[in-house]
Amino acid sequence: MGDRKEARDEEFQSFVVGRWPRLLRTAFLLTGEQHAAEDLVQSTLEQVYVAWRRVGSADDPEAYVRRVMINAHARKHRKRLKEFLAPRDDSGLAREVADTGDRIAQADDRGALLTALADLPPRQREAVVLRYWEDLTETQTAEAMGCSVGAVKSNTAKGIAKLRAIPGLADMVTSGEGRRK
Repeated sequence: MGDRKEARDEEFQSFVVGRWPRLLRTAFLLTGEQHAAEDLVQSTLEQVYVAWRRVGSADDPEAYVRRVMINAHARKHRKRLKEFLAPRDDSGLAREVADTGDRIAQADDRGALLTALADLPPRQREAVVLRYWEDLTETQTAEAMGCSVGAVKSNTAKGIAKLRAIPGLADMVTSGEGRRK
C-alpha cells in the first residue's frame, strides 16, 4: 500500500512540475496579480492532491485541474458585482513569471495588454484567457467555465470588443500585425 501512495505522490509531483508554469500563467491572467495567482494555483493543487487518484486517472488531468482552479476563482468572487481586482500598480503586473515559450511575454506592450485584460469583467476575462491564451476550443472553454458554448461565445466576443475599443491597445495590435507581414 505504501508503494502505491509513493507512486501516486511521484505522479502528482511530476504533474505539478510539468504544468506549474501554464497553471500559474492562467491563474495570473484570471486574477491580474502574481501573488493572488500563486495562491490560487497552490489552493487548487491542495484540493487536487487529496483527490489525485480520481484526478490522475481522468481522461485529461490538466483540464480537470483547470476546472477546479476556475471554480475556486469563481467561488471567491461570485458575490461581488463590481470588478474584484484590488487597485493595481505596475509592479503587480510586472512580477509575472514569464513562460519562455510564451510569445505574449516577449511583446513590448505586455503591460498595456495585461492592464486592459484586468479591466474586463471576470467572466469575459475567463473566456478570453481560456480561448486565446490557453488555446482551448469553445467546447473545452465551456466545460472549464461550467457554462454553455453560447455563453462562451458571448463573453469572448464582448471581451474582445472591449479590448479592441481601447485606443492604445488597438494601435498596438495594428502595429504588431504590420511587423509580422
